[in-house]
Amino acid sequence: MLKTALKPRWIAGLVFAIVISGVFVLLSQWQFGRSTQPEVTVSTITEEPKPLTAVLRPGDFFPGSVADQIITATGSYDPQKQVLVPGRLNDGAKGFWVVSALAVKDAPVLTGAGASPQTWIPVARGWVADPADADAPPSGTIELTGRLLPSEAPLPGTDAGPGRASAVSVAELINIWEVSSYPGFVAAGSETSGGSDVSAAASGGALKPLNVGPQPSAGKVNWLNLFYAAEWVVFAGFALFIWWRLVKDDYRRGLEDALDEEEEAAARHLPEPDPNEPHPSEPKVQS
Repeated sequence: MLKTALKPRWIAGLVFAIVISGVFVLLSQWQFGRSTQPEVTVSTITEEPKPLTAVLRPGDFFPGSVADQIITATGSYDPQKQVLVPGRLNDGAKGFWVVSALAVKDAPVLTGAGASPQTWIPVARGWVADPADADAPPSGTIELTGRLLPSEAPLPGTDAGPGRASAVSVAELINIWEVSSYPGFVAAGSETSGGSDVSAAASGGALKPLNVGPQPSAGKVNWLNLFYAAEWVVFAGFALFIWWRLVKDDYRRGLEDALDEEEEAAARHLPEPDPNEPHPSEPKVQS
């Protein structure tokens, strides 16, 4: 069969089948990529600023419906309540987030053991490459606008050191600051005090703004595209199978033709019967 497959027309057929299979495989990869492509949804609801006190309550669980919400809050920072969170990237450089505690004006006050007279919320004010560049937060009454985010999980078994936290974790920060807190934190966008911009973007110093955008939506599997991807793989294998089947049929036809030729040759070499000899079915006449 190998000799049949090495015929020029079948070699050309194999090349054609491989090209067709390659095209089908590329189509399969394209369909597979579309099957896992996240749906791009532009949400305008979270981009409309809302008061923090209207969308979240201290002491409650953080609902997913308010994640990424742009909020506004009024309050004041305590320079004694500020930590650095290491391992944060900014344009590929590794550094620290500067996280300060904001006492939220008109926020509900929690009661019970360990509750503080004011309710606070952690605010990631900016990024620095060198811990020495982390200045104290601005003083006075602050008008804050930023993106509300859920609390991060603390890193277990990690001692970040004095003045630092392993993550922007409310559970970790309330133990460091000994305050009552909202169950989330804010990535600062703008901060004004007395009509002046005191945010990281306006400082022009070592403190860089975070510019945290909406978190990407979870990817969804499109089962129809996934089915098409598997279908194109089957087509690719079928193209090679068709080539193999045609070669096999050609090989069998060759065997049959060769067998017919042998039978014809054998028939031509049989001796012709003697007319004087009786037919085998006739009895011999004895004289």
